[in-house]
Amino acid sequence: MPAPLNPDEIDRLARKRAGAKLGWYFHAAIYVLVNLGLWLVSNQGFGTRGWSVYPLLGWGLGLLLHGASVWLIGAGSGLRERLVAKERERLERDQRR
Repeated sequence: MPAPLNPDEIDRLARKRAGAKLGWYFHAAIYVLVNLGLWLVSNQGFGTRGWSVYPLLGWGLGLLLHGASVWLIGAGSGLRERLVAKERERLERDQRR
């Protein structure tokens, strides 16, 4: 079990996590705006209609993975903390050899 965090560590971690969430919100806003623009261009009769779905889906997958890394892995699942603790233990064990 990891050691309790002091107030400075809590503040640093809270700022890091808040920054990651703000980054995702910014990413999502740009995704919506750009894909809305692409949809408008696609439906104005320039070339084949419906092509805008491809960047929408591709970028949407990226946005989904970004969100998973922010909310599932980075925030509260403890997965990241467990992996860091495991890696720290391995490095300390290797250091003693």
